[in-house]
Amino acid sequence: MKRFGTSRLALGSASVLALMLGAGGTATAQTTTPEAQAQLAADAPEQDTAPQQDVVVTGTLLRGVAPVGTNVLSISRADVVATGAQSANDLLANIPQIGNFNTIPTGTAGFGQPVVQTNLRNLGASGGTTTLTLVNGHRVVGSGILQTYVDPQIIPPSIIQRVEVIPDGGSSIYGSDAIGGVINFITRKRFDGVEANGHYGFANGYNTLDANVTVGKDWGSGSLFVSYAYAWHNNVQGYERDYVTQNFTAHGGPDNRSFNCTPSNIRIGTSYYPLPGRGATNAAGANRCSTTDNADIYPRENRNTVFATLDQQLNDSISTNITAYYSRRVTSLMQASLAGSGNITNANPYFQPVGTETSQVVNFDFSSVFGKGIASPARFDSWGVTPTFDADLGHSWHLRGLANYGHSYNNTIEYTTNAGNVAAALAGTTTATALNPYNISATNPAVLASIRDYSNYSRALQDLAEGRLVADGTLASLPGGDVRLAVGAEYHWEGIAADIRFGSAGAPFRNSASAGRTVKSVYGEVLVPIFGESNARTGFQALNLTGSLRYDHYSDVGGTTNPKVGFTYKPIDGITLRGNWGTSFHAPSLADTVGSVDSRISYTTGIGYSGGRPIIWISGGNPNLKPEKAHTWSIGGDINPSFFKALTLSATYYNIDFKDIISVNSGGFSGGLPWYADPLNAPFYILNPTAAQVNAFSGGKQPDNFPSLAFLYANFGTPYSVLDLRRYNRGRLLQDGIDFNLAYNQPTSFGSINASFGGTYTLHRRSSPSSNGVYTELLDNGVGRFNFIATLGATAGPVTGRAQLNHGGGYPILFDATQKQVGTFDTVDLYLALDLEKLHVVNGTSLTLNVDNAFDQNPPYKNSGSGYANGSTLGRLVSFGIRTKF
Repeated sequence: MKRFGTSRLALGSASVLALMLGAGGTATAQTTTPEAQAQLAADAPEQDTAPQQDVVVTGTLLRGVAPVGTNVLSISRADVVATGAQSANDLLANIPQIGNFNTIPTGTAGFGQPVVQTNLRNLGASGGTTTLTLVNGHRVVGSGILQTYVDPQIIPPSIIQRVEVIPDGGSSIYGSDAIGGVINFITRKRFDGVEANGHYGFANGYNTLDANVTVGKDWGSGSLFVSYAYAWHNNVQGYERDYVTQNFTAHGGPDNRSFNCTPSNIRIGTSYYPLPGRGATNAAGANRCSTTDNADIYPRENRNTVFATLDQQLNDSISTNITAYYSRRVTSLMQASLAGSGNITNANPYFQPVGTETSQVVNFDFSSVFGKGIASPARFDSWGVTPTFDADLGHSWHLRGLANYGHSYNNTIEYTTNAGNVAAALAGTTTATALNPYNISATNPAVLASIRDYSNYSRALQDLAEGRLVADGTLASLPGGDVRLAVGAEYHWEGIAADIRFGSAGAPFRNSASAGRTVKSVYGEVLVPIFGESNARTGFQALNLTGSLRYDHYSDVGGTTNPKVGFTYKPIDGITLRGNWGTSFHAPSLADTVGSVDSRISYTTGIGYSGGRPIIWISGGNPNLKPEKAHTWSIGGDINPSFFKALTLSATYYNIDFKDIISVNSGGFSGGLPWYADPLNAPFYILNPTAAQVNAFSGGKQPDNFPSLAFLYANFGTPYSVLDLRRYNRGRLLQDGIDFNLAYNQPTSFGSINASFGGTYTLHRRSSPSSNGVYTELLDNGVGRFNFIATLGATAGPVTGRAQLNHGGGYPILFDATQKQVGTFDTVDLYLALDLEKLHVVNGTSLTLNVDNAFDQNPPYKNSGSGYANGSTLGRLVSFGIRTKF
């Protein structure tokens, strides 16, 4: 995986002020100091020769003003270049506050969550998101089937000018979603010439390639450029990485491998008779196989993206910009070999008794006829166009306008077996109709075709359209500076049309839904400088106060008002104190309400407490969902002493009270019997249900992985329970912690040296799944509290180098007799760059070498799932890159 440059540790800080020199890049907090403005100008393309207007940064409506009291981090273009990142997901997986920190960023198969969710503070939000992802300050159309959040893969790193991250509530400025924070990808605005770059990387059994070409012309008053990016990598399967396993006996845990294998297993009572010898044994001696072996831990993918920008200064007062993109991402995720089990009697002509029995259970898989692993293809197309203008109204006032439209097409297919046809074939009475579970390949091809005839197909179209006007300027003058005001209005529309089909090709069951909503918003922000440069005094070098307020009215869930107040206080030069308080919200996704298409019932037999009896669950949306809400506040400070400018220290305490969380009642699986004992959960399950009760409880929903309720009851008996796993506003989360950063950068006679240490430490993460006032401290069981990144680098003439340690803290585990702790995950990345222009070899050309996870560390073991947790890795990944411009 690719990682940020020397300053990437600053992501752990609330408002670090660091200046990293050389090819390692820069990362600076936004301030109003001349040094900060100079740094922002340095981040702009060298070819941008038009008159520079005040920079608009993330988290404020005011031009040229840093958000007061809140956290903004700018990751420069040089930083992005230094990572060698193949995708925006690779960048985001390196933010300590993001839920997939230090992992391979990948979605899942089927119509669940095939798109990686940006998730600051790991708050989650069902089909929506509590982290707002922006491009150039505006929203982007959602992607996926059962979700509407942005797919970061549409943004190739080659067109990113900088990334600004606010790990803080932002609904008073942006409206819905900004509970955990805001991530704003700011793209290049101008370009002149031709630039090409590419990378080739390899790890054990893995190869990756990406390339980009940008062509543009800058004519002084304007610029037009077009950029094309291509990226490809192959898949990595479980058997290719030794940390992926289902057999935990080496760690003192159980053997969770499947009995459904080739060769097959015959089971009579509690005894197993594994083929081919069929000698009697217990479960330990049966044929076992890991379903993770032929399943991907990282799917095959290729991406094509075209990005274009026209920027023009029309006259001294008006400028305009039009940005457009098109992206297509195609993936293929290999899932485990298709398998089955069931009862076979002597009526089947292939029946092979062990003794005198007339029936037996056989466990088998179809790898000999359908292959080792089954590919699930998916395609995600997205495009958008955003024209904007900025008009200077005079007297320091500006009017900015935006129109934005985006569309996405999403398609996934997941193949599985037809459970009804498997059961029918086991009950077949002729070789033309029967399944041979002892030798699958000897079965009639027509029977195999009927078994293979089942798929989950999904498709969704999503659209977004919005218009916005914002006016800002000076309202009045005070001794401390100008009072700044911004007011705006916005109209937003989004829609989704989705359908899923599951079943046989000839008679699939189909769910379809379409939904739309409109949002009308008004908002404002005011900045009041109490003390500033002109009236500074001892103990009050600067004091800025700010307030922002936004009202959003949704056509489906009503109105909400969200305020935010903040301060920045500088008692002496080199020390800044800051804080803020506000409310934020997340409107339920259309994919969770009337646009949901996953209404169905499913079953499993893999839950220990059910005694082997099946558990049925109901999936689906909920049209009565209400918005999730949060109160957020933070306070912190920055130290950048005037006598030691090379050093910056920063720390921020944050606090989130997140309630009305949209969730499903998964405790019916993971919580075991105590979950059923909680009276607040009583409306969401029925024990020992009859088929009529299941039908009534689900509202007559169609089964998706078995033919009918009658089939389930006939083959498995009465289920242990039926669970309602539709979406509800049930949970509450109380979380607080400390973000921190230490950064050191020192110019030297040969170049520079730099170091940094930063991350996040969670103090509490208390959850009440049913909002009953009883909280569980998640940090005591299964959740880590400490993530950090440490770097050490230097630039010497044409050479830049860096070493980086990425640390994911371990965490305790309760209620597991074989494991008490999941270990830390520490990886080291190396980066080396050679500037050929400084060597007078080739102008505008540099070579790079990235070695990610240099010591080939595996993620730590966990006694569940695929045998690992707290991160993931491709292993040692070596990437060579070249970048040239002419």
